[in-house]
Amino acid sequence: MPDKANRRRFIAGAVCPRCASMDKIVVNLDTDQRECVACGFSEERPDPGQVIAPVGETGRLREVPTRVSRPAARRMETPAEAITLIDPGEDGK
Repeated sequence: MPDKANRRRFIAGAVCPRCASMDKIVVNLDTDQRECVACGFSEERPDPGQVIAPVGETGRLREVPTRVSRPAARRMETPAEAITLIDPGEDGK
């Protein structure tokens, strides 16, 4: 039976922000603390109650602004236009 005091798992594909080593990040499942086994870098996951959220949406994470998620990008609507297809081989007949 696994040791209950040390429930740790490696995160596949994770890259350490300090030493850039891949597959060296381990997470403690009880405390949500991440640690790099190569360089010793360590960080804790923020508590959802402490996350800064937009006004009126307490406790929710903010969406990262991208060119797709900007309100201006969503508002732009291309109007539909009717077109006529012409066969170029008919020479106007």
